[in-house]
Amino acid sequence: MKEYLNNPEIFSINRIEAHSDHKYFAEGKKFKESLNGVWEFSYCDSPYWSAITVPGHMELQDYGKPQYVNTMYPWDGREDLKPGEVPEKINTFGTYKREIKIPKDWKGSPVYISFQGVESALELYCNGEFVGYSEDSFTPAEFDLTPFLKEDKNVITAKVYKWSTGSWLEDQDFWRFSGIFRDVYLYTVPAVHIRDCFLNSELDDSFKNAKLSNKLKLQHTDKKDAKTYMEVSDKNGKLIGKTEAVKTSADEITLELELQNLQLWSAEKPYLYNVTTYILDSETDAIIETVPQKFGFRKFELTDKIMKINGKRIVFKGVNRHEFNCHRGRAVTEEDMLWDIKFLKAYNFNAVRTSHYPNNTRWYELCDEYGLYVIDEANLETHGTWQFMGRPSGEKAIPDNKSEWLGAILDRAKSMFERDKNHSSIVIWSCGNESYGGEDLFKMSEYFRTVDPSRVVHYEGIFWDRRFNGTSDMESRMYAKVSEIEEYLNNNPEKPFLLCEYTHAMGNSNGGLHKYTELEEKYPMYQGGFIWDYIDQGLMKKDPFGNDYLAFGGDFDDRPTDYNFCVNGLVYADRKPSPKMQEVKHLFSDYKISPEINKVTIKNESLFTNVNEYELRWKLLRNGIEILKGRTSADVAPLSQNTINLDIPEQKLSGEYVLEVTLNLKEDTDWADAGHEIAFGQYIYSMEKDREEEVTETVTIIEGDCNIGVYGTGFQVIFSKAYGGLISLKYSDKEFIDSIPLPNFWRASTDNDRGNSMAQRYAQWKIASLYCKAADVTLERFENKAVITYRYNLNTSPAAYCDVIYGVYGDGSIETEIKYPGFAELSQMPAFGMNFRIKKDYDNVRWYGLGPDENYIDRRHGARLGIFETTTEKNLSQYVIPQECGNRTGIRWAEITAGNDTGIKISSEVPFEFSALPYTAHELENAKHHYELPRPYCTSININMVQMGVGGDDSWGAPTHGEYLINSDSPMTFKFKIEPVYK
Repeated sequence: MKEYLNNPEIFSINRIEAHSDHKYFAEGKKFKESLNGVWEFSYCDSPYWSAITVPGHMELQDYGKPQYVNTMYPWDGREDLKPGEVPEKINTFGTYKREIKIPKDWKGSPVYISFQGVESALELYCNGEFVGYSEDSFTPAEFDLTPFLKEDKNVITAKVYKWSTGSWLEDQDFWRFSGIFRDVYLYTVPAVHIRDCFLNSELDDSFKNAKLSNKLKLQHTDKKDAKTYMEVSDKNGKLIGKTEAVKTSADEITLELELQNLQLWSAEKPYLYNVTTYILDSETDAIIETVPQKFGFRKFELTDKIMKINGKRIVFKGVNRHEFNCHRGRAVTEEDMLWDIKFLKAYNFNAVRTSHYPNNTRWYELCDEYGLYVIDEANLETHGTWQFMGRPSGEKAIPDNKSEWLGAILDRAKSMFERDKNHSSIVIWSCGNESYGGEDLFKMSEYFRTVDPSRVVHYEGIFWDRRFNGTSDMESRMYAKVSEIEEYLNNNPEKPFLLCEYTHAMGNSNGGLHKYTELEEKYPMYQGGFIWDYIDQGLMKKDPFGNDYLAFGGDFDDRPTDYNFCVNGLVYADRKPSPKMQEVKHLFSDYKISPEINKVTIKNESLFTNVNEYELRWKLLRNGIEILKGRTSADVAPLSQNTINLDIPEQKLSGEYVLEVTLNLKEDTDWADAGHEIAFGQYIYSMEKDREEEVTETVTIIEGDCNIGVYGTGFQVIFSKAYGGLISLKYSDKEFIDSIPLPNFWRASTDNDRGNSMAQRYAQWKIASLYCKAADVTLERFENKAVITYRYNLNTSPAAYCDVIYGVYGDGSIETEIKYPGFAELSQMPAFGMNFRIKKDYDNVRWYGLGPDENYIDRRHGARLGIFETTTEKNLSQYVIPQECGNRTGIRWAEITAGNDTGIKISSEVPFEFSALPYTAHELENAKHHYELPRPYCTSININMVQMGVGGDDSWGAPTHGEYLINSDSPMTFKFKIEPVYK
């Protein structure tokens, strides 16, 4: 094994010094040649050469297998290694080979090669000669090929190792891949070249004027003198400032320019100026090189213990984003990045953390242009050296104070800083993730402060190790409970508080998010957070039946593995939004809309945007049907509120009214079309309801030895004494009972439920739902109705029971009541209601309640009251592991029909919860993949008075908040009505 693979102090050989990612041009000359495409490839020294695509991972092109692990190292339990030692038995590698052609007009100029991302170590050869070596998978590795090139044919060979000493610093929670996964290209430079530039601005106290400085590092290939100057123009190309040309032969020069009346950059208003730097021939004034850059003038600072952007307190409404594509892994495309940036803007995010490594350089350009605040994070995580089975211990931690690791982590910090420093969107540098503490990390933070005082430094690990508390300029926490945050903020804190990760979005989650966003107004030093995380890391794979599905850890026979812990996204791996986004979008909006009967109060929490930049739309619904609508405008300045009167006449008719007010884009933007909704609010009120007419139709009641039959015009109902429940319900001779309706106290476990052992704690309620038994049945006769009462023993310990009472009326409606008297010493219930199945043909669902997407009692702020429809198939959310999904709260009525055929309607005077799915809770719970579910054969109807919240503080133990649980020691009664629907 090569020495440098096993030596943490050797992380680069002959690699070119890191520099800014600016572009440069000269008329009539091309300076860059892409090497993306098909390369020759040999896997693990195979004598057979085949083909591989660059960019791409080896494992996703049939060379080895992807492996997913979270905190443990991939070799744990397979090779006994000390930090810095590299696996021998499982250290695969690939050899890439390609002939390169040097453009004729590059003759006499230096030739370089740039690898933008290689995982995890690169050994480069040119024409058989060793060129250099590099670690750090996520920043560029560049080399000078000039000394190795020949006149005719040139071949480069890149040997890429899966594991190196650098792998100990790359223990991120992600799939372990290898290969050349970002762009590769050749480049050359003109005779005088801006090798590096650092744009910086100092705003005055008025936040209107600034001094722009551009620190240049020049490369002279022929030692000739040159002149440099800089121009600044607005986004329309109008020149607003220009420096005088400076003649120089020096390697470093700084250009400065005073500018007035500037438009500032922020995530809300990402105004970018054009800064163009020129290199001119000092004798002829011919342009040698042009460097165009987009630059936003802004000031990010930490003053009075609060982080501010352009003088205003900032609240981060952010997300952690892995680079990911379900087909290509971390080899993301331009299309992926554009989808992501537009999605984040459309859903009211204002920030992103590059978890946990520097991203593709194009991402930062998009964040500059579209407007997102960025925490740029160094490629460092050593989680598996200090936290074992959830227990922290710093004895084996790296880098800690260990001198042999200091050079490598500072190199990673420098590589990120030098490449990314000119991006206005970056407001915070991060010293990596979950690498405990120590002096090495403190020195990294000091490096950032020294080279860039214009930004602040983040590191969460000081929470675990306070020896060097100054490593982070803010108190950063992961998955802190609201009570813990308040305890910190109420105890004379020295630093602002930031949640670098919170509200873990694994499966059906993000319940209780509102508790975090409510802190924003209460505590000035609370400055928001970043949801974990953005996109499910699911890889497309074929199931046993030959169909595509999204696979997780272990599905590739990868061991050890952390299974489905890679699928924590707000967005499914195929870039489709999950239902959780309904809540996030609403709570992350800067505009709080509070309508009343004929007016609306808007609280504008944005920093720089007046509400008059949006169109205000309103509509009035009666019983879910739109009866009036209008459009207007509202003048509400940033950080203020105002009340706007609406031209809505007084309503006379009885019924339930909803006034819904929205803010919508007036015009198309880069990220959404005109009309896109930014925020909404509703006001619900009722006018006196008409008294319902009493049912006068009579019923025929037949009590047999085994069954009770109730008959009327167009319907028949049969109750079984032997089988203990309703066994037949026919409207127009169509049967609507496929299974006996039974009391239900269960739901399919969510990922959060599994993480906090809900099933183990509440197991009696699953037994009660599956195996309750009718102990008694009684019949009461009336002229226009029959009342049948069942008592069900629930087989709990201690013993409990409930009653189900059916009132069958002459019009065919069935008033159903479930009564539970309350029993002490039983755990909380997951749900309280009833479940039954009908034929799968009845798969159209229409409801008047909260929607349109699924919602739960702790995740319903983003839902609105209205009439919505879906199908049972669409209602099955595509969480990677099947689990509870598709629920709606606030239901007034729901219809389940088969096309234009008949169906049933379920309603209640008190809003209830409801779902209709192609599977029962128990079928969902028994499957670990969607392909394990049976072919749909029914529609499973869940009618609940209430279901417990889904939780989401974390997915490995955090319970659902107490107010969103169902206590079993109190009496509960739930009434609903079933009646026919005729189309």
